[in-house]
Amino acid sequence: MSDFFLILMVLFIIAANVIGFTSYKRKNLYFAAFSIFLSAVLFGGVGGILAILIIRDPFAIFFGLQVGYYLMINSAVVLMLAVLVTVMKRFNNRTT
Repeated sequence: MSDFFLILMVLFIIAANVIGFTSYKRKNLYFAAFSIFLSAVLFGGVGGILAILIIRDPFAIFFGLQVGYYLMINSAVVLMLAVLVTVMKRFNNRTT
């Protein structure tokens, strides 16, 4: 049973990153970080509901919270990268 939830967690993380990548191609890196953050809320809720339905235990909601936590960390990393890229671009444009 735990293998199923581990696979589900990996699939949710991959799906959120694919959504972030497509939003990066459409808009910018900041929008990608925001879309991954919104995916954290969505996939955390979906994961929690799935866990409650499958396990039938109220403590299964913590699975959804764990998925949301990992995706929020992921969105924070993407946001930090966006800030770093912006600072590097402005520094390179200023020096040339």
